[in-house]
Amino acid sequence: MSPRRILVWDVPTRLFHWLLAISFVGGLATGDSERYRDLHVLFGATMLVLITFRVAWGVVGTRYARFGSFAFGPGALLRYLASLATLRSTRYVGHTPGGSWAIWAMLALGILVGITGYAAYADAGGEWVEDLHGALAWTLLGVVVVHVLGVLLSSVLHRENLIAAMITGRKHGAPSEAIRHSRWVVAAGLAALVLALWVGIVSIPGVGGGGAERSAARADRGAVAAHED
Repeated sequence: MSPRRILVWDVPTRLFHWLLAISFVGGLATGDSERYRDLHVLFGATMLVLITFRVAWGVVGTRYARFGSFAFGPGALLRYLASLATLRSTRYVGHTPGGSWAIWAMLALGILVGITGYAAYADAGGEWVEDLHGALAWTLLGVVVVHVLGVLLSSVLHRENLIAAMITGRKHGAPSEAIRHSRWVVAAGLAALVLALWVGIVSIPGVGGGGAERSAARADRGAVAAHED
């Protein structure tokens, strides 16, 4: 029996994936602008909310969303990378070993970027926190680039559009490998939470009214430092 199109990625996983991508790009685009500082923080807060959801969904979610389905060790990763080098990589219905390690790295870095970003916004810890925040963000961007390149390479090797699969949720596979439910209700809840954050129903402590004062304080510190030099 030839493989058919089966449901692999549930709706919450797909929604998380694309909202996280938008939030990260938005955060990068607004990171160097004092004018859009609050918007930058809002993108960062959205990332933290999304990652918190993903951690929970990795425990209670559907088959291929669960962390247990892509808990590959270093040996599996090395074998997979070696197979890529020969252009004969093993096909996986869910995440590949390479993709899984990229996911772990992106989740961990995303948390650290969010925490250090909030600390920098609140002027907690000094300039080194802001420098660390920037370094972590650029490191995360590097992991994202590697992840995207891996997805494109796997798409070519296996003649399957993995980007489209993360939109439709469907890949080629046997009926026994499919998940049964899309989990629309969970996805609606996630979308509602993100929307509530953006319209202000859910507020971020310290974000908003104090932005002008913090900007003035940063400008004063910069002026003092310039005068001392």
